[in-house]
Amino acid sequence: MNDSNIKAGAPGGGASPVEVSRREFFERVSVVLGSLSAVLLAAPVVGFIVAPLFRKTPSAWRVVGRVEQFKVGETVAVTFQDASPLPWAGVTANTAAWLRRDTAENFIAFSVNCTHLGCPVRWLQKANLFMCPCHGGVYYKDGTVAAGPPPQPLTRYAVRVRNGEVELRTGPIHIA
Repeated sequence: MNDSNIKAGAPGGGASPVEVSRREFFERVSVVLGSLSAVLLAAPVVGFIVAPLFRKTPSAWRVVGRVEQFKVGETVAVTFQDASPLPWAGVTANTAAWLRRDTAENFIAFSVNCTHLGCPVRWLQKANLFMCPCHGGVYYKDGTVAAGPPPQPLTRYAVRVRNGEVELRTGPIHIA
């Protein structure tokens, strides 16, 4: 065995640990730190993209009044608290709907937001129409589109009568 093949510090002349140059060491440290940084930055982005798939949509039944308050054939504005108000929301947690009593037992509720861009619609009693003042959207009394740019009918809320009170099921309103 040639003495030049034996590396210093290797006991008994066996294989020595691999020597790493300074340049290789810093390359490896850079790759590890870069990979760690990429993972740390990617985790919140992936969470932001995936979280809505697992998030439950908030909804709640809100009382809007007693049955006797509403006349058959009349459409009125009612206000209620949003299903997921923020603690600091104050009065902005309140939202509204158009509620019509069709028969003694049947109620229909529409969102006050136009399905075009979300502008508030008005109920015109004499014309029996909902009108959006922003872009000329018009809806019939059943919420279907009569004219203008709205792509779909007014969003409806589920309505029920419970213990003599009219309740709406609130939740996020989807605007096209």
